[in-house]
Amino acid sequence: MEAQALEFFIACVTVAGFGIAIAASACGIAQGLGLKAAVEGIARNPESSGKVTVTMLIGLAMIESLAIYALVISLIIIYATPWADTIQGLLGH
Repeated sequence: MEAQALEFFIACVTVAGFGIAIAASACGIAQGLGLKAAVEGIARNPESSGKVTVTMLIGLAMIESLAIYALVISLIIIYATPWADTIQGLLGH
């Protein structure tokens, strides 16, 4: 029973780690592309900098929220395990 709980916990931590790494990487790439497009748009038409900046900031916030959702899901995967009591006993907490 304890071995299964430990294997399950190790799998949960691994999945959560890979999940947040993929989400952070994808969000970083998406934010970089969005910022690049905004800067190019402002360089071509400097008068539109106010509208482009506001739209870019809203878009970056939406992209960043996806990384935060992935973090929340990763934390749920780690801490909401059915064998939480057994794992805490094994870890000595």
